[in-house]
Amino acid sequence: MHVVPGRLPGLSIIEPTVFDDDRGWFQELFHAGRFAEAGLCSEFPQDNLSRSIQGVLRGLHYQFTRPQAKLVRVLQGRIFDVAVDLRRSSPTFGQWAGYELSDENRRALLIPAGFAHGFFVRSEVADVLYKCSAVYAPGDERTLRWNDPDVGVEWPLDGEPILSAKDREGAWLADADVYP
Repeated sequence: MHVVPGRLPGLSIIEPTVFDDDRGWFQELFHAGRFAEAGLCSEFPQDNLSRSIQGVLRGLHYQFTRPQAKLVRVLQGRIFDVAVDLRRSSPTFGQWAGYELSDENRRALLIPAGFAHGFFVRSEVADVLYKCSAVYAPGDERTLRWNDPDVGVEWPLDGEPILSAKDREGAWLADADVYP
């Protein structure tokens, strides 16, 4: 595994070691010891898997009092994955970074606690696996508006995305619960 620092402090792009041969390929998705040795979050008590069709935009989600780090990877398809820094004390507060994750590039994105997360599906379908450092607490979930001009995410859209009601009604950054 090779760890590449992301554009914002705390973000890490994980490039796996892939073993190819005439039968196919093998890669290790997660190894707690190797993550810990690299100084990365290595405790993930919950795994989530979502399937979305092309044009779906999920997010930008975060938990406020029980913040979650997330390790995000795509098992099938291609997404534009976004993290927004919601740590008010951070010099990059309110800034975003986006990365293409796919079954072809096999990269994963490690998003630390204190960030909102979302993604836009660019392929016909995408299966997204993400490990969470804290279990889901429905009453603690918050949604930041995907199209907040104060954040200015440059989503690779052709028209309007497919959104849930929750994502359509997210909070603007100016009104959102943010971390100290």
